[in-house]
Amino acid sequence: LPLAERGLSIGQRGKAAWLIAIFTAAIALAAFGVLPIAVALGLAVVVMALSGLILVRQIYEAVDWPVIVLLGSLLPVGAAMQTTGATDAIAGALLDLTAGAPAVVILALIMVTTMTLSDVLNNAATAVVMAPIAATVAGRLEASVDPFLMAVAIGASCAFLTPIGHQNNALVMGPGGYRFGDYWRMGLPLEIVIVAVSLPMILLVWPL
Repeated sequence: LPLAERGLSIGQRGKAAWLIAIFTAAIALAAFGVLPIAVALGLAVVVMALSGLILVRQIYEAVDWPVIVLLGSLLPVGAAMQTTGATDAIAGALLDLTAGAPAVVILALIMVTTMTLSDVLNNAATAVVMAPIAATVAGRLEASVDPFLMAVAIGASCAFLTPIGHQNNALVMGPGGYRFGDYWRMGLPLEIVIVAVSLPMILLVWPL
């Protein structure tokens, strides 16, 4: 197994209690609608830094900068897809493909399509591309957009079929002696189970 030195340290219970309290307060402010979630959590980080509970250096080290840059690059792509009509064209193609099918079948197709893209793209990139398509499909069906967006969120998190879908898949490929086909054999049944379980739960919590 590849071993690397990790910057782990035993935490202080006093600091941990304050960190938990500040984080809980931020979540409560967002949950009760006092502040938007982004503002509440951002304010919590500022309070933690000013009080010395965490170092500014630790904050910068914890940020996944490649993902931030990727999202910043892809947001204009999503906007361009909507502006140029590509989103409508793709949504129309999906609806033509499933003409006359129940909305739940189209919801399943959105989830499976998102899973497939997530196996070759970054999960965040997949969500940025598929979210406007799913929203357009929901609008065409005159259905609630929430279940379609949740299908995208779940599907984008399921990159099990290839070693390139997620960095963790690539990390274990060499040490484990895995081949490309091994991901299909183990990942495909898992994705089928996820679709079978998540679709009823989505429809239960976010009805069409």
